Amino acid sequence: MALLSVAEALARVLDGAAPLPAESVPLDDAEGRVLAEDLSARRTQPPQDVSAMDGYAVRAADVASAPARLKLVGEVAAGRPFAGTIGAGQAARIFTGGVLPKGSDTIVIQENTAREGDTVVVNAAAARAKNVRAAGLDFRAGAVLLRKGRRLTGRDVALAAAMNYPAVPVHRRPKIAIVATGDELVAPGSEPGPGQIVYSNVFALTAMARRAGASVVDLGILPDRLDETIAGVRRARAESADVLLTAGGASVGDYDLMQPALAAEGLALSFWKIAMRPGKPLLFGTLGAMRVLGLPGNPVSAYVCSVLFLVPLIRQLSGRSDTAPPTESAVLGRALPANDERADYLRATLARANGTWVATPFPVQDSSMLTPLASADCLVIRAPFAPPAEAGAACSIVKLQD
Repeated sequence: MALLSVAEALARVLDGAAPLPAESVPLDDAEGRVLAEDLSARRTQPPQDVSAMDGYAVRAADVASAPARLKLVGEVAAGRPFAGTIGAGQAARIFTGGVLPKGSDTIVIQENTAREGDTVVVNAAAARAKNVRAAGLDFRAGAVLLRKGRRLTGRDVALAAAMNYPAVPVHRRPKIAIVATGDELVAPGSEPGPGQIVYSNVFALTAMARRAGASVVDLGILPDRLDETIAGVRRARAESADVLLTAGGASVGDYDLMQPALAAEGLALSFWKIAMRPGKPLLFGTLGAMRVLGLPGNPVSAYVCSVLFLVPLIRQLSGRSDTAPPTESAVLGRALPANDERADYLRATLARANGTWVATPFPVQDSSMLTPLASADCLVIRAPFAPPAEAGAACSIVKLQD
């Protein structure tokens, strides 16, 4: 039976993954989140005509020609309006952000004036509304300024604050439960026994999931016992996880118990095994409302599968439209042999030459090797049955976002 393609596998992972319900979050937690509703301005900005400069509030008719001598009758600071009215031949000292006093319509900057006691000498003529920020210059109450589905930047959050929102409605963060299986795994800082290795997958996977916008619960390492594995799956469900991410145990060995445990809990399996390298034994299905993504145990396989499947899933659940990682064009930094029936995702470094990205895959692509993965800048994509390619040949890459 033909293996499922990467594109078809991704389509199945994302099928039915609607944005999660909305929640209201304070502005300091809103950056990077996706708006669940349109936001309309609750106020007009600025609410009144204000000065754009330090200077004097005057009537344009009094400064149509220069020099002009005006009587100083008051002062205006930001947040402290002048209660009086500016009449003919009068001026008020005003500072940036101050509300224009009644009767005035123009600001003369202080550099074009001189003071003689209570008299202001205006040395340069000024046109009506010069240096005035009119009411509503930025926005008016009721205007929809931020649309549903927008992923908020820091600038958007500042705009929401100016619109008078202390909190905004955004889609809930997906909750990811991560669990590993294997008697051979021990935590960093431990002394591995015979045949044991230090468990590293969770750190890369957690970082990637959080960067994509999820919250993460680490359920630890499960021993190679069916009852313990089933208990781990039940803990994920008890946590109300949106996605259970398993690392290892999804193959068909005698000690690969994740599939039997998931089946015992009622997993609706969508697929297992896809036509890609690394990551062939990828599993996906659903347990009720919880999605299950079963990653291979090898750290590079788990990482690459997460780039291609977990990140898009998190983004779609978060309400983002830019789900799949974008591909870019590059040229190969070294020759590659013909490929077999599986799409290959080669770890590679990137360099810029003559305005073009040059992607150089590492000579050894073993899926257990973390050193090249840590040094990689991108994944070079080799299509199934791709012919040999020389150095300098065009290729497609996915940049690693971290």
